[in-house]
Amino acid sequence: MAESAASQMQSSIREAKSNGLTDVISTSLKAVFCGINPGMQSAAVGLHFATRSNRFWRVLHLAGFTPRQLKPEEAHLLLNYGFGITSAVDRPTVSAAELSRADFIAARPEFERKIAKYRPGYVAFLGKPALSVFLNQRNLRWGLQPTTLGGSAVWLLPNPSGLNCAFTIPVLTNAYRDLFEAVRSARM
Repeated sequence: MAESAASQMQSSIREAKSNGLTDVISTSLKAVFCGINPGMQSAAVGLHFATRSNRFWRVLHLAGFTPRQLKPEEAHLLLNYGFGITSAVDRPTVSAAELSRADFIAARPEFERKIAKYRPGYVAFLGKPALSVFLNQRNLRWGLQPTTLGGSAVWLLPNPSGLNCAFTIPVLTNAYRDLFEAVRSARM
């Protein structure tokens, strides 16, 4: 009986994607990190933020979200800490710059349905492209946004991609720590 309940829970926390990359998501999460879209390598291996140059896992740990630096294959452990991962657009690309405004517009209804279904306290966008199109706003500021999506508060963080060299590890860590502090002080 317990085994069947555990397997039901496991199937409910992951939403399969057509690209082979599954969301790491469940109800009652403090925050869901939302990447722009999967990179080709991440999609090929079925793991979020799988490239060595991506700083997501390191920054997440340094900011306080995890007690140690997780590996991409340990993404499911984020659920134990109250966090999850998804993507705004499912289609993998070599660079997010390959996505058009139409890609984001087409992805928004499904994305909002998912966020409304799982209702995390925050949905944290990693980079401006998706949120900019979703909100139809160009000049977004980092941090908490004055809006919600699918009933969840919205937070904007710099993208941890190694291609985003304008943001150093310390700058990324401080930005992510602001969200961590907000999550920690929120009563969820």
